Amino acid sequence: MPRANRRRRDDAPLNLDRAVGGTARRETYAGSEWFVRRVTGSGATRAYLCPGCQQNIPTGTPHVVAWPADGMGGLDDRRHWHTPCWEARDRRHTRGSIR
Repeated sequence: MPRANRRRRDDAPLNLDRAVGGTARRETYAGSEWFVRRVTGSGATRAYLCPGCQQNIPTGTPHVVAWPADGMGGLDDRRHWHTPCWEARDRRHTRGSIR
């Protein structure tokens, strides 16, 4: 007879958005619409400069990527933010470029 001490899992479907860091959602910042996506630590393969605090986001650190939702611009218009800096974006003055 097989052992019965294994945990049984619910038949809940896997949330792929949560598993891969989420899909882009629209948020407002600096009077315009932005697409925002979370990046997991394993998905952060480079270091970036956060426009909110002008500090480095080290490799392997979970963070947020934001880019204009107006359809104008390309990959160069993406900005990588520390998650707390993005959440406080309306309460603080950015020292760097937002666009």
